[in-house]
Amino acid sequence: MKFHLIGVGGAGMNVVARLLTAEGHTVSGSDREESVVLEQLRELGVATSVGHNALNVPSDAVVVRSSAIKPDNPEMIIAVERGQEIWHRSQALAYAAGDRDFIAVAGAHGKTSTSAMIAVALGELGADPSRAIGGHLAGAQPGGYLGIGSAMVAEADESDGSFLNYSPRIAVVTNVEPDHLDHYGSTEKFQQAFVDFANKIVPGGLLICCTDDPGARWLADIAREAGRRVATYGTRPYPGDHTLVIFDTNYRGKTQIGAQRASQTVNFVLPVPGEHMGLNAVGAWLACCDLGYEPQACGHALESFRGTGRRFEVRGEVDGIRVIDDYAHHPTEVEATLHTARSITSERVHVIFQPHLYSRTKNFASAFAQALDLADDVIVTSVYAAREVPTDGVEGDAIVELSSKASYEPDMSVAARLIAQRAKPGDVILTMGAGNITRMAAVIIDELNS
Repeated sequence: MKFHLIGVGGAGMNVVARLLTAEGHTVSGSDREESVVLEQLRELGVATSVGHNALNVPSDAVVVRSSAIKPDNPEMIIAVERGQEIWHRSQALAYAAGDRDFIAVAGAHGKTSTSAMIAVALGELGADPSRAIGGHLAGAQPGGYLGIGSAMVAEADESDGSFLNYSPRIAVVTNVEPDHLDHYGSTEKFQQAFVDFANKIVPGGLLICCTDDPGARWLADIAREAGRRVATYGTRPYPGDHTLVIFDTNYRGKTQIGAQRASQTVNFVLPVPGEHMGLNAVGAWLACCDLGYEPQACGHALESFRGTGRRFEVRGEVDGIRVIDDYAHHPTEVEATLHTARSITSERVHVIFQPHLYSRTKNFASAFAQALDLADDVIVTSVYAAREVPTDGVEGDAIVELSSKASYEPDMSVAARLIAQRAKPGDVILTMGAGNITRMAAVIIDELNS
């Protein structure tokens, strides 16, 4: 088949392009600006164009879009005029998965790390799984990969409801914490989407939920009442098929994990810090066990995980000052990331935070302020709009007004230089957010070097 992907350079879209190309399909795509990702796709044989233009779209291709692509995009307009088949990105991913055992990871946060852990562990176990992960793995391994094994591991994006296009063999839900209310309109509709997602699991399949999260605990109870097979994990006891997670916090820079399930205890050490990462690892461990692998072997396989891009990723160190980049863009993620930063230094923690979406900034301004106050020094920049248009009266200073630590600097380049000038040996500097704040890690390192 022939496919044309609009926005092919995006985190999720480029993964689909890689998979379709690896399966032998003819793939083209466009994006609004040049990037390293486009260069990589060209090397794989994907015909990429910079800028959106009707002339980019082959008349005989299935057109693939993400929710970020609006109806007035010229490539969408021509596809509609021609009556071409138009798929959402999730439909193209489901097509690429074929009849593989689909392992889907959902939740407002933790998807990338957990799905990457499953993929790495299965690889270590010799399964050679395919993967569709919205971030690169350690060693610059791409998130999109076509393996020869029977499993496909993928992030299941709840932001626009597209995770309902999947029928997983195993579904891991890290949390059901209200987010993306710009799409759903209410917390109740957001929660119902997860119930619908659980109902998409194939007969005999397994739902895995983290009971430390009230929403995921609620989902597990509903699924059990409906007669579904459910396994849970968390740091507190819980009825049913439950794995109790115990952490040893004495491992600086690593996470020692004890997973107690029924009468068996499995211990392993995750080479990345953070109890939230440890919880993700146990969700991944349960998924691997359910595929038939021996539990202790699954634990040892997870010890090969070295992290993913933009998930507490160390970008450099200058004079004892570590610069770390993180994708955290929800208050719970920000809090977890700052707790992790605290665990690796006894000195000061500095943060540049770029809010992501006007709607999220408005809905969670107070929660963001509370989470960011866990740092010693915070600069909030202007909002990264992504798919939204500017909202009157909503900017990064809405968070600052509610914070005791933060100041507002709309220009992130200025903020990067300011934060670097304040740091001292032993400190940690974090760039945080789901937008282009990641570019500021290099600016900070340059400033520290100067």
